[in-house]
Amino acid sequence: MLLAAALVALLLGGAAPALAHSALRDTDPADQSVVDTPPRHITLTFTESVGLLEDSFRVYGPDNRRVPLGEPRHAPGASDTARTALPGGLADGTYTVAWRVVSADSHPVSGAFTFSVGRPSPTPPAVPATADEHPVTASLYDTGRHLAYVAAALLIGTAAFAALCRPPDTAPLWPALLTGWWTLLTATVVLLVLRAPYEAGTAPGTALDASAAARTLTGRPGLALLARLALLLLTAAALLLLRRSRRGRAPETDRTPPAHLAVGAALAVALALTWAAAEHASAGLQVPSAMTSSVLHLLAMACWLGGLTALLLTLYRARTPPPPATVTRFSRLAFLSVTVLVVTGVYQSWRGLGSWNALTDSSYGRVLTLKLLATALLLSAAALSRHWTTALATAPAEPHPPTGTTTPPAPLPTAAVDGHRRALRRSVLAEAAVAVVVLLITTVLTGTLPARAESEAAESPRPQVAGLPGASAFTIPFDVGTPDGRGTVQITMDPGRVGENGVQAVVFGPDGGLTAVPELRLTFTLAAEDIGPLDVQLTDRGGYWATNDLNLPLAGTWTMRLTVRTSALDQVTETRPIRITR
Repeated sequence: MLLAAALVALLLGGAAPALAHSALRDTDPADQSVVDTPPRHITLTFTESVGLLEDSFRVYGPDNRRVPLGEPRHAPGASDTARTALPGGLADGTYTVAWRVVSADSHPVSGAFTFSVGRPSPTPPAVPATADEHPVTASLYDTGRHLAYVAAALLIGTAAFAALCRPPDTAPLWPALLTGWWTLLTATVVLLVLRAPYEAGTAPGTALDASAAARTLTGRPGLALLARLALLLLTAAALLLLRRSRRGRAPETDRTPPAHLAVGAALAVALALTWAAAEHASAGLQVPSAMTSSVLHLLAMACWLGGLTALLLTLYRARTPPPPATVTRFSRLAFLSVTVLVVTGVYQSWRGLGSWNALTDSSYGRVLTLKLLATALLLSAAALSRHWTTALATAPAEPHPPTGTTTPPAPLPTAAVDGHRRALRRSVLAEAAVAVVVLLITTVLTGTLPARAESEAAESPRPQVAGLPGASAFTIPFDVGTPDGRGTVQITMDPGRVGENGVQAVVFGPDGGLTAVPELRLTFTLAAEDIGPLDVQLTDRGGYWATNDLNLPLAGTWTMRLTVRTSALDQVTETRPIRITR
């Protein structure tokens, strides 16, 4: 019930778009550039390796008709690129490129840009909509991801508790094992079926497309999900053999043989690898170390959080209360798990953040901070459980009448033992509640763009604009929350360096066409030098907003703050880091 409530609360809060690990670094031709001769290829370069879709590129000509293209491919020897061939004889004018690829950590990413051949078109082109996701597909896929994490923790943690902590009565643990196995199997099948529409950003019904499904099964995320299915079948066989071998054995002799422990450990590691091979650890720097850390982190999380569930079931459902030795063994397992979690968590945080400032300046850092606070609360609850475990282990044993007598023993101080056991139940229940929250935050963190990748994308070479060698262009989406309150703002800065700059801003509506807004405000702040906010003072020039009086006195990473007002009551503010050089 606790798990279901947490999942419902998360889903009712709305599934935020999953941000991909890979970010666009450069385009060739450059965004809004003017080239003298038609290019033969379009090439995109990303911060990390990407996977290609059948429809990774869509190019529209000056007449807004789609241009036929070659098959999307990587540039020779460069897995972080996406390339397509253009037909010869392109007419003069402005072309719009819409693109969509799959990041190495399984999340799709998309966008659009323009370039011109010969000279720009008299009328700005309509930028096609590039929705990141279909809301139904995204909600179902995110639900599957959350359930898979929870089910893995329940399955691995319960098995580890039964094998390593050796409770005398394992009957209450079998329903938990079956629930974890079936839930993980169902979630994996759902993720595999929805993988093609999730990558393409289409409705769930497109999962029936045979060609898209075949492409999914040959990609890294699809192969990881197929491997997980195979491992789950092996796990089911291992559990059945283990249960059959335990029939008729006395509880005091029911210890898991070393061979069975080795097989279980191998299956657990292999299952954890199916996550590490298709998420953040599989892309970026130090991939082997990152994948090892990710596997250890997931297994430690499962042993601790899944083991908590098993301990609760043993405390509440076992025919006889677990002996202090069982609780003590779990306390040691939990302490080891927490140690592994701390070490691997510090490494993964460093790898994803890149700097201390990213803790507050990036979405990844803020989600990570929330996870750290929740983990601190979880550790406090665990410390309380450890206190009651120690008290239970050191309490006097309950007496039994001598063999062959019917005389009841004299009253002994067993009330203290019962009190310690009740207190342990409450503290473990509180620990499990906080653990569910930590687990859900973790799944959100795995779908958030790491701050290091965000910083790399912000500091990458800026695209050239409309034949102005020094100019820089930025496209910023906005959404005020009303039916017609979505769109993008294309901002051009000339020369985009220290000193005097001209700024132009064009607003596009949800249909990709030009739209008018009553107010557009733009400010720049250099927090490192305590400068700003500097008001750009844009003025409406009849179809676009502009100024020639922006003076940026110092080089550095400025924060550009854009406010779009679409009506008397509706407005939204977006911020972007902008690198200004001399």
